[in-house]
Amino acid sequence: MEKEEETVAAAAPAPPPPPPPPSRLDAGKLEHGCEHYRRRCKIRAPCCNQVFPCRHCHNEATSSLSNAKDRHEIVRHEVTQVICSLCNTEQQVSQVCNTCGVKMGEYFCDVCKFYDDDASKDQFHCDGCGICRLVIKVSLPKLPGPGVKVGGRENFFHCEKCVCVPGSCYTVSLRDNHSCIENSMKNYCPVCYEYLFDSVKHAIVMNLIGYIKFSSLRYRCPICSKTVLDMSDFWQLLDREVRQHCGSRSVGVNFVIKVIEAVQMPQEYQYEVRILCNDCNDTSKVAFHIVGHKCSHCGSYNTRRISAPDDQ
Repeated sequence: MEKEEETVAAAAPAPPPPPPPPSRLDAGKLEHGCEHYRRRCKIRAPCCNQVFPCRHCHNEATSSLSNAKDRHEIVRHEVTQVICSLCNTEQQVSQVCNTCGVKMGEYFCDVCKFYDDDASKDQFHCDGCGICRLVIKVSLPKLPGPGVKVGGRENFFHCEKCVCVPGSCYTVSLRDNHSCIENSMKNYCPVCYEYLFDSVKHAIVMNLIGYIKFSSLRYRCPICSKTVLDMSDFWQLLDREVRQHCGSRSVGVNFVIKVIEAVQMPQEYQYEVRILCNDCNDTSKVAFHIVGHKCSHCGSYNTRRISAPDDQ
């Protein structure tokens, strides 16, 4: 019996060897940078000879100077000097530090002088735009799903018509599916006034007013109030809120309206109101309900009251 146990013990596999030590190139990866980018270097601005973590940090600092004559923005392509965040050596622009051998950015563009350790953004340089594009993941609050991935060369196409020079990049879903407007992206977000062409935030193509920054939206345009995203999932959430009072039956537009009316409201709130749909511009007369007022024509909940109870 003891010999059998010794034989089994001898046949046990040897433990795996320890993982190799991390490469010097990856030292400090994702540990340095600023609120805009993870990177292992800082830039010296050629315009004012000051050191900043990135061009956005520079522009934010200089745009808030008290003297308006001193306010300026950096030209990214003119950056020639960077400072390694690990050894503090100032040197010519390159991906690898010439002193400590660390890679100052997992992604590096020698044209834009751009460094970023977060390679999951699938950054790429667009020769037509003259700048680097990157991934942005956006999702609506409280809605299911991973969000929208915007980035990676395969997810973009360059439209030469929208801007005379140098053109602009759009997601592939807009190929042959957008109105070409000259200088459309060489403009400012109408809400927060951030310059759209080189913003690191996602821009939404709108049918009426052009382009707007995604983070400036909720679900509808702040100017015309129309929905600018596919809100079908959210409307379904509202439908399910109503459907919990009627089991699992199929719910159509008219049926949802009837169910909303059937969910008893307190006596003082039992009245009808006239609503205007911001999406289809039709009017409806529906019972007031705290869940929402659903358009009887298109099914949208993006509606507004246009009458008070006393006006009925």
